[in-house]
Amino acid sequence: MTGQKVSPLISSRRLKEFYRLPYCEPGQRIGLFGGSFNPPHDGHVLVSEIALKRLELDQIWWLVTPGNPLKDHRQLAPLSERILWCQQIAAHPSIRITAFEAAHKTRFTADTLSLIMAQKSGMQFVWVMGADNLAGFDKWQRWRQIADMLPIAVIDRPGSTLSSRSSKAALALSRFRVDESDASLLPAMVPPAWTFIHGPRSSLSSTSIRNRQNILPQASRHQ
Repeated sequence: MTGQKVSPLISSRRLKEFYRLPYCEPGQRIGLFGGSFNPPHDGHVLVSEIALKRLELDQIWWLVTPGNPLKDHRQLAPLSERILWCQQIAAHPSIRITAFEAAHKTRFTADTLSLIMAQKSGMQFVWVMGADNLAGFDKWQRWRQIADMLPIAVIDRPGSTLSSRSSKAALALSRFRVDESDASLLPAMVPPAWTFIHGPRSSLSSTSIRNRQNILPQASRHQ
C-alpha cells in the first residue's frame, strides 16, 4: 500500500464474496494470518512469504477483521476498502483474502478459529503472527485456548525479537516450543506447539503508514 492512492470502495455485493472461506483441498496445510490490515503493506506480504516457505504451506489466508477489540477504531478504514487494498498488494498466488469474521460477527480470534476449524475439518491449520503480536498475546481473549487449538508460527519483526521471546505468553508456552529447524513439521503437530522463525524483516507498520499518508476512514475524508 505504500505510495498508493486510496482506492474506491468495492460494492456490498462484491464484498459478500469474501465472506466465504477460500477453497482448499482436504489435507492441505494452511496458515491463518489475522489482522486489521489498515492498511496492508509489504511487511504483511513478507511475513506471509516466509510462512509459506518455512512451514511449507499450501495457502495462507488473510483474515481481515472488522476491528481488533484491543485497538482504537477511530482511524479504521471501512472493511470493503481494506479488502480492496489487500487484493492490490497480495499478488502471491498462495495468499487468499477473506472477511469470514465479519460474516459471522465474531469479535475474538478464538471464536473465529473455532468456526473455521469446524467448517474446514481435515485441514492442517497454523496460526501465523508477527513477533510484535506475541509480545501482547497474553492480553488476547482466551489466548491459551488458541494455543491449544492449533500450532502457532511466530515470524520475527524489527524491534520485537527480545521482548516477544521473553513475554508472558512465550514463557508460559516455552516447553511447547519447536526448534526453528523443524518449522516444516509444525502444521502436522498436535497443539500446543509453536516456533519462532527468523528471516528478512520489514520495518513497515500500518500505524506508521497511516500517520505518514493520513489514511483515514472513508466517512472522515468527506467531512
